[in-house]
Amino acid sequence: STSRHQNQPQGHYGLTSPISLAPPNDIDHIHTQKLIEAMKPFGVFEDKEELYQRYNHTVKFVSLLGFLNLFFFSSKLSVSFLYRTTVLGKLNNLVKEWISELAERKNLPPSITEHLGGKIFTFGSYRLGVHTKGSSDIDALCVAPSHVERSDFFQSFFDKLKSQEEVRNLRAIEDAYVPVIKLDFDGIEIDLVFAKLSMPTVSDDLDLRDDSCLRSLDIRCIRSLNGSRVTDEILRLVPNLENFRLTLRAIKLWAKRRGVYSNIMGFLGGVSWAMLVARICQLYPNALASTLVNKFFLIFSKWDWPKPVLLKRLEESFLNLPVWDPRVNPSDRYHVMPIITPAYPQQNSTYNVSASTRAVMVEEFQRGLEVTDEILKGKSDWSKLFEPLNFFQKYKHYIVLTASAFTEEHHLNWIGLVESKIRVLVGNLERNEFITIAHVQPQSFPGNENLYKQSGRVSMWFLGLVFKKVESAEKTNVDLTHGIQSFTDTVYRQASALNILKEGMKIEATYVKRKQLRYFLPAETLQKRKKQRVSDISQSNSGLQCKRSSLGESCSGSSKERDSRTPSNSSLLNKISKLDTSTAETERLVPPRTYVFEVVCEMQSLISWPNSKSQVSPTEMEATVALRTSGPPIGCTIPGYKTVSQLRPCFVQGQHKLSGTLITDPKSASPKQHYSPTSK
Repeated sequence: STSRHQNQPQGHYGLTSPISLAPPNDIDHIHTQKLIEAMKPFGVFEDKEELYQRYNHTVKFVSLLGFLNLFFFSSKLSVSFLYRTTVLGKLNNLVKEWISELAERKNLPPSITEHLGGKIFTFGSYRLGVHTKGSSDIDALCVAPSHVERSDFFQSFFDKLKSQEEVRNLRAIEDAYVPVIKLDFDGIEIDLVFAKLSMPTVSDDLDLRDDSCLRSLDIRCIRSLNGSRVTDEILRLVPNLENFRLTLRAIKLWAKRRGVYSNIMGFLGGVSWAMLVARICQLYPNALASTLVNKFFLIFSKWDWPKPVLLKRLEESFLNLPVWDPRVNPSDRYHVMPIITPAYPQQNSTYNVSASTRAVMVEEFQRGLEVTDEILKGKSDWSKLFEPLNFFQKYKHYIVLTASAFTEEHHLNWIGLVESKIRVLVGNLERNEFITIAHVQPQSFPGNENLYKQSGRVSMWFLGLVFKKVESAEKTNVDLTHGIQSFTDTVYRQASALNILKEGMKIEATYVKRKQLRYFLPAETLQKRKKQRVSDISQSNSGLQCKRSSLGESCSGSSKERDSRTPSNSSLLNKISKLDTSTAETERLVPPRTYVFEVVCEMQSLISWPNSKSQVSPTEMEATVALRTSGPPIGCTIPGYKTVSQLRPCFVQGQHKLSGTLITDPKSASPKQHYSPTSK
């Protein structure tokens, strides 16, 4: 059955007409059931046992018998829903108490304090209905009336939370892009943001979808409200919530397994994946999840990026807030994969995406299409779609990025900052004329204790590199040092500005070849599989070589002539609908040949080393990469920290040197002359 919202026109969702209104057949139901079974081992669905345990831990004022009777009486009410509703109800009552107490302290008349209100709203995966097993966190919004200030939220309400016996792990992050209080409430992790409205009271029936709620608010309150407004609008714009939710669960699982689920790393976050799935549901309103997953890969493997994905037409408002509009905002013209939020003020949720991360995602869309085509033909099963990416067999060349600090507390602060800036390093590498792809693995790994004995606590990230084809027969020297050093300087300056820079905090970037990864990672992580090669996607029609070279320059030659606010993909959708009579007839974007050059293992610094005799064939590519082990740049000093910035070779032929530890390669001959570090 199809659930429709009363205020949504029947039969038409989104900016364009549906591609297909075909109802599901028996085979579609079978494929969808198999999809559900394939997802269960990954904990995509919460099981009853886990929820009962949480119930017994937290819900104290409802009898277990009555609770279970209610659950089995109404199949639509899950244990998860009732459990979290109880926790949110407690938090909602605390908010109302705090707002009333605050009004008394501010000497508001008693006649007003009785009706001030206050309310908790939810958003994110919990609000979308796609919560997963083992994931108990909830994104929540505290809405308060006009007499409450943001400082009150982070002071008096923070203190009130601290006094509650149910609250654990309480911490405030006031300087975040969206300021937040994080806490565990009765075993549920909650990220709580704040917004005050320009109205004296907040009623229980407040509808945040009304744009008038944004009147006279500062940008931080607008950002806080936007999470809830966007989530509610997504739910309003899909034709069938059950099919949407199951499809979104599948796509999120796939994205995590394939390493493309990370907004902070330049891939997509939860809300962006939700909007992409919602658009597919609009185009195939009657399809089941098995079909929708296949159509997801079909549409977005052929999407004419950087044309935006929109769930509805962009709307004007009397509030005149800044919205995504490349005609007006020059910075919006640089967005390579825009996915626009449906609630006013409309923003691009994927501004972190770079040419490389988009290239990786487009390649994964193409793989997903091939795999799901095989599944729907009965030639494969859904488990193949969820096979993890074997990142460490995919490339020939890697950069190992490490962040280290002496203490656990310093390390947590340090890696959080470094991780948030890794996309800067990706951008720096992309601007190197010889690099086609810089692919970061979102997962971090603990440092090898044998390598980092003197470094304290260490985290590592890995970036795979693909080099461009160079027609010249002569040796090509690729200098990666500038991009790496620019990145490290950026991180140190940011740490200094945030006053978190401590002695012992270091960043190191090391170039390695695939076979040298064994010095950094255990064998089980470097599991050998059938080798996968990254496509030189820069040669495809996805426009990945858009290097943001000039203001307003587009990746598409004709896009300058079009209105970038309005999606011009209707012709694309028409083409797809013609191809779409059966999946087998769908045209493929065949990945071009891969051109990867050999990078010499013996590293050089920016200064030529004496007596260095590398045996390099004319067609090999030599990389000049430095290991950054310095402290902060000029202007970012640490008391007592006097280390001189140094660039030194990462590897010496026959031996590998890192942080003062020599690792001898047993397969190599005795080492050549050892080169000492040279001051920059």
